[in-house]
Amino acid sequence: MIVKILQKSATFKAVRYNTGKVEKDQGELMLAKNFGVLEGLENLRPQDYINYLEAASARSTRTKYPQFHVAISTKGREHSKEELAGIAQQWMDGMGYGQQPYLLIYHKDTANNHLHVVSTRVGKDGKKISDRYEKLRAYRVMNRILGEDEKQTVTKDLEKALGYSFSTRAQFMMLLEAQGYALTLDGGRYVVSKYGRQLASLEVATVDARIAGRRKDKGRVDQIRAIIQRYRDRHDPAIWITDNRYASALADFLQGKFGIQVLFHGRDGRTPHGYTVIDHAGKAVYKGGEIMPLAEFIAAGKSEERQQDIGKAQNHGQQPTIPQPHPTNTGETQESDTSGPGNGTGQAPQPHTYPHADPDLPLPAIEISISDDVDDEAIHGRNRRHRQKARTNTR
Repeated sequence: MIVKILQKSATFKAVRYNTGKVEKDQGELMLAKNFGVLEGLENLRPQDYINYLEAASARSTRTKYPQFHVAISTKGREHSKEELAGIAQQWMDGMGYGQQPYLLIYHKDTANNHLHVVSTRVGKDGKKISDRYEKLRAYRVMNRILGEDEKQTVTKDLEKALGYSFSTRAQFMMLLEAQGYALTLDGGRYVVSKYGRQLASLEVATVDARIAGRRKDKGRVDQIRAIIQRYRDRHDPAIWITDNRYASALADFLQGKFGIQVLFHGRDGRTPHGYTVIDHAGKAVYKGGEIMPLAEFIAAGKSEERQQDIGKAQNHGQQPTIPQPHPTNTGETQESDTSGPGNGTGQAPQPHTYPHADPDLPLPAIEISISDDVDDEAIHGRNRRHRQKARTNTR
């Protein structure tokens, strides 16, 4: 289950964003709770809810961004809209918003069932509801509702990560960081934390033994290279920046169809200096250079399909070239739905093997998202040792 607290806003534009989904038959209003006299009226307009939320927020003149907007998403269709609505109400109670006026709007326009919650951060006493450690509390509350044992989960995730083949400690750390864990080196062991709490530890010797036992699958490397070469003329490999991450049409295609995830390494919107390939199907991590040089991977082409990919990227406001970073929205940012097919669950993919070297062999959807700015041990290992901690990438 994914809980994402969306961008703050001084106005309640999320009401119109979500009711707009309803008007387009892409959503459904599941619940309007604690709206007082409005609950006895029919044919309410979006502005009626906005007026009520604004009036409730007017109790505080110090709260600059009163809108509280949250997306709660499940994996695929694991939870129905009714189940999601029930979970969302329990979550609002657990976060201290149970007595607040709020809307629950179910969205049905993506591959993952999800709903949005819109409320105000200003309580009935005129004080702002505490947002201290809000993102950490969001998952603690959700885990409590779902009855998940965090320590049992981390044990399984560690086992899955150790099931991959990797050549550096940094590559192993990337697999855990992908799922929101933070790793710090404490003597001869890794301390594994999540949600601000230490959950487990792992001997570094265990990771080193896995590294020492690694045997690169040359046949699989050749197969990955062949797949890339086959499709790079059909899907644009040029890199752009979207949502503060590096992306390319070719990389997205490889992950969606073959379970081959490409992570470009760079900082501050500069041209990437390298890349890593995560082969989720083969459960292996490769330095990009083991597959092909970066310059070859991103080399431009002229096929019609590739030009269409470039056009799609530009039409979505994405940058088909580097070196400038994606502009950061400020103030009244546009509401966006982040719960689509690419917005994974943070769970590691299930094992899958290739019975033969068919580059058209379909794979299940890959739902792991690994930090895009972590390079191999040679680049960032020394930085981690200096800081004695790993970069954390939470979802």
